[in-house]
Amino acid sequence: MRTSAKNVNPSLKKQITKTFIQVVADLKNLDETESFLKDFFTEKEVDAFAKRLAITYWLRKKRSYGNIKENLKVSSATIAAGQTMMDKEGIKLALKKIEAEEWANQWAEKIRKFTKKIG
Repeated sequence: MRTSAKNVNPSLKKQITKTFIQVVADLKNLDETESFLKDFFTEKEVDAFAKRLAITYWLRKKRSYGNIKENLKVSSATIAAGQTMMDKEGIKLALKKIEAEEWANQWAEKIRKFTKKIG
């Protein structure tokens, strides 16, 4: 489905954008979110957004452009665009959430191993 390139009234645009954001915020879990994203966006759109996030994550982890290009099959220009996004608050927030989840998973694994040893 293509959307019109014509400009929407700014007030209406603000209202429908807030509604979209509210819908996303109201999704209760991963299953609901996955269902919505798969139904709402095309596979290519989801892929593009996922790669964009992966680029910023890997840049944060100090991976090289060459490594990112090879693994994600993206251009240097796409990686450079990701680099410019690194200072944006929303991207910083998303990366913090990813890193917090990694940290929690690492500690959960350490605790599981520890409890197996003493159990």
